Amino acid sequence: MTNTTTFPLNAEAAALVEQLDNLQLAWLSGYCWAKAKGVAAENFAVAAQSTAPQVAAPLAVTVLSVSQTGNAKSVAADLAEGLKQAGINVTLTSASQYKAKNIADERLLLLVTSTQGEGEPPEEGVVLYKFLHGKKAPKLDQLEFAVFGLGDTSYPNFCQAGKDFDQRLAELGGKRLADRVDADLDFKPTAEQWIASIVETVKQKAATATVATQSAVVSGAENSPTESRYNKENPFPATLLTNQKITARQAEKDVRHIELDLADSGLTYEVGDALGVWFDNDPELVAEILASLGLSGDEEVNAQGKTLPIRTALLSHFELTQATPVFVKAYAELAKKKKLTTLVGNAQKLADYVGSTPIADVLKDFPAKLGAQQFVDLLRPLTPRLYSISSAQAEAGDEVHLSVGVVRFEHNGKTRSGAASSYLADRVEEDGKVRVFVERNPHFRLPQDASKPIIMIGSGTGIAPFRAFVQQRAAEGAEGKNWLIFGNQHFTQDFLYQTEWQQFAKDGFLHKYDFAWSRDQAEKVYVQHKIRQQATALWQWLQDGAYVYVCGDAGRMAKDVENALLDVIEQEGKLTRDDAEEYLNGLREDKRYQRDVY
Repeated sequence: MTNTTTFPLNAEAAALVEQLDNLQLAWLSGYCWAKAKGVAAENFAVAAQSTAPQVAAPLAVTVLSVSQTGNAKSVAADLAEGLKQAGINVTLTSASQYKAKNIADERLLLLVTSTQGEGEPPEEGVVLYKFLHGKKAPKLDQLEFAVFGLGDTSYPNFCQAGKDFDQRLAELGGKRLADRVDADLDFKPTAEQWIASIVETVKQKAATATVATQSAVVSGAENSPTESRYNKENPFPATLLTNQKITARQAEKDVRHIELDLADSGLTYEVGDALGVWFDNDPELVAEILASLGLSGDEEVNAQGKTLPIRTALLSHFELTQATPVFVKAYAELAKKKKLTTLVGNAQKLADYVGSTPIADVLKDFPAKLGAQQFVDLLRPLTPRLYSISSAQAEAGDEVHLSVGVVRFEHNGKTRSGAASSYLADRVEEDGKVRVFVERNPHFRLPQDASKPIIMIGSGTGIAPFRAFVQQRAAEGAEGKNWLIFGNQHFTQDFLYQTEWQQFAKDGFLHKYDFAWSRDQAEKVYVQHKIRQQATALWQWLQDGAYVYVCGDAGRMAKDVENALLDVIEQEGKLTRDDAEEYLNGLREDKRYQRDVY
């Protein structure tokens, strides 16, 4: 029999208590204490705050993803799931849904960020980045944090966004829960190790908390279409319907309009999304590399856990076009060439060499005998390319359209081509198969209110999503006005989708347009010049609630456009530069300034 002196509950009450979770038990303990003191139930909340013994709050962790193509988002989701399984109270959110000022209230922040352009954070993280680096940044003395950065070692500012976030959080008083970790394109093994380490560290911290809950909150989830079974890991073999050159024969640029058939795939997309394309390398390039190495192509290698002939591995598993500093340095150690060793010792000369020299030409410049496995161990895994979708499904149905600029350049008298763009343009025949998947881009969306005006600013193939935008607005009969500011080299050679834009204007779905043809006059004219010329009209559109969209090159075009927009805001709004930047940042936070830059 139970001794009621030490255990005053009867069996029925004890059984009820056993059914409660940790949070309910914590609340009940306070409630019962209040009742014992004679506090009425309705006054319990007040009494608990003022007189009840203080119960330590559960350890609450925020996992924040700053993602461009979804990789950072997937790492953050895996981390949140690991913490949830460990019994940690975790909130998972994306930077697009996160209020920057809320960082002052965080106590434990785990940030996963990719990098774009020249070391900038992804578009959805720009507001937080600017806030932390601005004059209104709060002290973060109560914060513990850890940063995981994703990047690409072929770019000089590898993982710079992660480095910047990590440094700034520390400068504002935050304490590192763990040192920052940087990951290259093959990020999964590194991410798995980091997640395991972080989960264990957080578990140890949680053990000191009085109450731990086992709930996970996912905020900012997008209402996306029903997902197909086809994805990045399991791409759909789409039929190539059309491969049409849409620049003139004599044009310097070769841009292709690509149409693919998604029938029976279950794949759906929204305007603003991207299409991921898996590709095979050029067989001629593979043969050239094998010849330089003195290999037959039949030698077996281990490629991502599979044993394959090196020819097969080079065709479908490794990046072969763009050299990286990591590749050249590692190759120099194996090649033992004095001139190459000297070159890699000079950071600037190495950067210049890597920027202009494909892998095949590195092998020609400094020939060396390498084993098959030695060589593939120097290479990065092949990754799919993402192309902005240039069609609206409301118009295209089961088709998806792309606008692909084919990369071609001369090096040492030989024509070199981009890996994926030349695959689509030159090596896939019509009715052939292309492995594809849809990459959601919730940060580049039309206004939910179709009456709102939009301003679309793009150059070159940056026009792609805007073709989709206007198709969608036309299909919906949207009332909002549409303004296109587009730039390319020549009016007669590079006016992409000219007849379609003329028809949109005729039908009343292109209300205003400005074109910048950079090479049609002595002085080059770009889209940023058109923005400044149209300052008064642009400011008025902003006052009328316009949404501004920018698509194109992140390195120069997007920065020049942003500076032009700031000039307009400063001039027309009669603001200081700091206030103009704050105004533009407000537009960004309100989703009225969105960029799709690469």
